Amino acid sequence: MAENDEVTMKPTLGLTGLTMNAMALIAPGAFLWLTFVAQGTAGATAPAMWAGIFFALLLCLATAVCYAEMAKLYPGTGSSYYFAEQSFLNHETAWPYARLAKFIVGWGSHLYYWIYPGVMVGVMGVLVGYLAGTIWPTFMSASNPGPMFMMAVAIAFSFGVAYIAHRGVSGSTSVNIAINVIQISALVVFSVMALGYRTSHPPGSVAYQFDSASGDAYTYEFATTKQMVGGQSTDVVLRDANGIPKPKLDAAGKSVPFQIAYPEKDEKGNFLTHSSAGSVVGMHNFGWMFVQATIAILILVGFESVTSMGGEAKNPKRHIPIAVVTSLLVQGAFCYLFEYFAANYFLNSGYSMQNAVGSAAPIGDMMVVVGNAILGPGNGRIFMEFQAFTVFLAIIGTTLSCMNTGARVTYAMGKDEELPDSLGALHSRNLTPHRAIWTLAGISAVVGCLTVCNLFGDGGALTDATVKALPQGFWSSFGYLSHDAMAALPNSLLTVTLASNFGTFLLYALSCITCMVAYQRHPKYSPVRHLLVPIFGLLSNLACMAFYLIGPFMGYGTKLEPLLALGVALVWAIYGGIYFMRSSKARGRTTLVSQAQRVNAAQ
Repeated sequence: MAENDEVTMKPTLGLTGLTMNAMALIAPGAFLWLTFVAQGTAGATAPAMWAGIFFALLLCLATAVCYAEMAKLYPGTGSSYYFAEQSFLNHETAWPYARLAKFIVGWGSHLYYWIYPGVMVGVMGVLVGYLAGTIWPTFMSASNPGPMFMMAVAIAFSFGVAYIAHRGVSGSTSVNIAINVIQISALVVFSVMALGYRTSHPPGSVAYQFDSASGDAYTYEFATTKQMVGGQSTDVVLRDANGIPKPKLDAAGKSVPFQIAYPEKDEKGNFLTHSSAGSVVGMHNFGWMFVQATIAILILVGFESVTSMGGEAKNPKRHIPIAVVTSLLVQGAFCYLFEYFAANYFLNSGYSMQNAVGSAAPIGDMMVVVGNAILGPGNGRIFMEFQAFTVFLAIIGTTLSCMNTGARVTYAMGKDEELPDSLGALHSRNLTPHRAIWTLAGISAVVGCLTVCNLFGDGGALTDATVKALPQGFWSSFGYLSHDAMAALPNSLLTVTLASNFGTFLLYALSCITCMVAYQRHPKYSPVRHLLVPIFGLLSNLACMAFYLIGPFMGYGTKLEPLLALGVALVWAIYGGIYFMRSSKARGRTTLVSQAQRVNAAQ
């Protein structure tokens, strides 16, 4: 294909297209499925899951206001990177620092934009592995898919989405509109069914118990026997020739029905279920809320994505600010808060939080249970497969949207020669930053593989009995270590998620500062929108960043994952500083902007 650096993006997106692109990135279907297990494995903080999401939502709303306000002044391609340059250039005294400010913001944003798509392609590997195990249980375990299989899916998916992004944003928008409608409808249905299950099953009533090995739920107690596994006596469920758990029999030889309960903790102190609706929304512990917020930010980011599409918006100054806030309110304030309440309230003795942390897809397991209860025995799996298909679509949409956003920020930096200028090229026919897209595809494939390499590490380590019971083979069991080895290593999903989230907090904090700079002494300055809201956003983001270091030493959450994520961020910052100095020297550029450079940039 021919290339031409002079071609420009074509304005094709109206308010609906912009909003749908942002909503696709904040995909409740994809993230309810993905992040529930990551939040559940975060030490003992799981009871504060809903409160953590609520705090993260407030943080994001404050940041969204900052993005919306900056988009009114400086519509263009590049999002925060572009805003930082323009805000400093147009400031009476801060303009000499414009180049340094935009590089810091742009480089920091890549810690988020280059890792985030990798998390999504990794979770696609988890989802496809879960479905493969459901359809072919003799080939793959649904709850614990093979690492090699998940990696292969992640690689293929990364380049498949890159191809769609390469073809153009108009096609991407059409896909995102359809996906948003389907996934929101499907997840609302599940949430209503989960609430109905909880309210219709008081303690002591006969209900369903989930079995991870067969991937189905049954209304009887399971028969067990003692076996030696890894040198320890372990209760093992007895099964028939088809792998179905055998029922426990009473003195009369009849199956013992499973009676539901809602215990708060097990004998080891591990959290199991919420005893009431108030417990679901309760903070429980201030530190727990912060831990959960540092994970939950992953499910809410994306509202800022449309600010990178100013070059493709028909009326950017009017439509982009509306799209930023609307997307977050619909997906975050409505979908997530409702869906996470329903999923947490559903937890019971037949499927507790401890079941969830040992599964690759706890939401899928819950769907099997409520499907069997409401649609009839055996139909739960069909219901789950239909819902999983909508999640499959949602992951396509969110990965596509974040890859489009990340590539456009990279494109903007390449065009400004802050990154290799080859990344600042547009495809002559598709008008997409194709080189940035394919670069990001390669990075996402690698990050996706890292995401699933030790999916059940740290607190989610599988028992030796579970590993032994997996279907044996390269695609199904190779890569699983012993329980002790997995427990000693960080959870790969949580680690990569926290690394991406740290980049998010950093970017959002810098964006709040940029908003205050942009509107200082501006004729449209508002103390609320341009000072109080940005300060709240800045302090909230900084508090979450600080908790990566402080929290583990205060006994909140786990230590391995947040400290490793901090290490990734530190290495990225050091490398960024070295790259900036070397690039500046090679190109003969100064760190501070001269008056002549300011005039040229303004033109």
